[in-house]
Formats: sequence, C-alpha cells, structure tokens
Amino acid sequence: QVQLMESGGGLVQPGGSLRLSCAASGSIFSINAMGWYRQAPGKQRELVATISRGGITNYAASMTGRATISRDNAKNTVYLQMNSLEPEDTAVYFCNADIRSPRDLRVTNYWGKGTLVTVSS
Repeated sequence: QVQLMESGGGLVQPGGSLRLSCAASGSIFSINAMGWYRQAPGKQRELVATISRGGITNYAASMTGRATISRDNAKNTVYLQMNSLEPEDTAVYFCNADIRSPRDLRVTNYWGKGTLVTVSS
C-alpha cells in the first residue's frame, strides 16, 4: 500500500555531483523521519543521512560536507544532493521512511528498492 520510489542514480565521474529523489506514495497519513542508506558490493548497508519531519538532519561522517538531505513534506519526497563524489561512494542508495497509516495511525518503516550510483572515470 505504500511505495518508496527512488530516482536520480547513474554514472558520474569522480568529483561530480548527483541529486537523488525518493517519493512516497500510497496510503499515507504522515511521514516522520526519512533517510538515505547505501550498500556497496560486499559491504553492509550503512547510513548516509536522515531528516526529521521538522528538518533536523544527521549525516554519516563520510558524507558530512559533501551531502545535503532535504525534504518536501507536501510532496512526500526526500532528496539527497551529493557533491565531490568519490569512487568509494559507489553503491546502491536506498530510501527509508517511517510512515503513519491513515487506517490505524500506526507507524511502519519502509524501504525503497534502491538506485545505483556509480562513480567512475
């Protein structure tokens, strides 16, 4: 009933930038925290950044200063602007959100299917 759809991934050269988007759709009363995680080949999924409904942000140390997370509550969308990308940033990037159901007001955590970011020359 709820879907998170990521977009914006692709191939970028080292030093380049990308902007990822994730739109939530379906049966939604409200969305609490939203975030981005990533998983590189052979590694565990790790936090990139999170943002509360009120706009409080948190970043992984590896992304501090190179990434900006933002959201549009009216569009149920979260964004991740990444700059100065490095080959080590190559990974599948996943969107995550805590979504409150209009049916019973319970909060459920959802994941998107991911979008691949490849940083290579």
